Amino acid sequence: MRHYRTLRSTMAACAALTLIPGVAACGGDGGGGGDQPVVGLITKTDTNPFFVKMKEGAQKAATAQGVKLQSFAGKQDGDNEAQVQAIENLISAGAKGFLITPSDSKAIVPSIDKAKQQGMLVIALDTPTDPANAVDATFATDNRQAGKLIGQWAKAKFAKDGKQAKIAMLDLNPNGVSVDVQRDQGFLEGFGIPVGDNNRIGDENDPRISGHDVTDGAEDGGRTAMENLLQKDPAINLVYTINEPAAAGAYQALKAAGKDKTVTIVSIDGGCPGVDNVKAGVIGATSMQFPLKMAEDGVAAVADFAKNGTKPQASAGKDFVDTGATLITDQPQTGVDAKDSAWGKQNCWG
Repeated sequence: MRHYRTLRSTMAACAALTLIPGVAACGGDGGGGGDQPVVGLITKTDTNPFFVKMKEGAQKAATAQGVKLQSFAGKQDGDNEAQVQAIENLISAGAKGFLITPSDSKAIVPSIDKAKQQGMLVIALDTPTDPANAVDATFATDNRQAGKLIGQWAKAKFAKDGKQAKIAMLDLNPNGVSVDVQRDQGFLEGFGIPVGDNNRIGDENDPRISGHDVTDGAEDGGRTAMENLLQKDPAINLVYTINEPAAAGAYQALKAAGKDKTVTIVSIDGGCPGVDNVKAGVIGATSMQFPLKMAEDGVAAVADFAKNGTKPQASAGKDFVDTGATLITDQPQTGVDAKDSAWGKQNCWG
């Protein structure tokens, strides 16, 4: 009877979520019986191939670990309300813990605090919270390093070509979420443009920066942002993009303006479509990250906590686990380590 009541309550919670705009609810993600510990996965969206691969890795790990996965997502990057509701549902479901890619690194912290007060283990994936110690651990790409890699590559390429850069910065959203700031600042640092600790834009007077616009990490957003910045400065010849969907949109705008052969695009992700775009010359270089590893390691950590109370080694100063970044390009530059698109195709996701 206890099992029936638990199952009925969980089903009711999931059904209720389907009525909430922006939340992709749990359904039967994890399978298994009512005695399995529940582990949550909350991503920014369920359409970006990065998060699709992350969910795939989480499900694979959940099956291997004998836990039940419940997954949730917002409509788009920045949908904090959906993530707040997902945490409420996981609390109601008695989850042992969850993995989250925060849409708003600061705004989600009170909900994470509430979950931890209920004894749940919380791990950030891909995007750190603000402050970073709001979660028990972060399994992620070193986003500043990922940005630095493409900045170093672009600097070397422009120096070799003897060109002065006019840079368009296609960011995520106006909220200054941590992954956005870190990638942005890393790129500028790699390119040699001064950056302040809390200043995403770097030196606003630097003549190499033509401007910033936001994309929501989406192809349509990338196209619109690129169109806006080209109107502001038609001389743009280097485009930094927060991710590869934004890069694809930027390329469409550049092609429509007849500038696709004269402008270099750099990005971060390592999805298979992005690697294909490196091979095709659409993207000059991209930093590959590894979402499958993030999710698999995160689920394993929550499963260990559920089984024996073991937490990730935050007390040993290891609360951040770098899951790696590799530069992918078919235009290697002296002094910048990279792999080609053939290697990228063998290791990409999506």
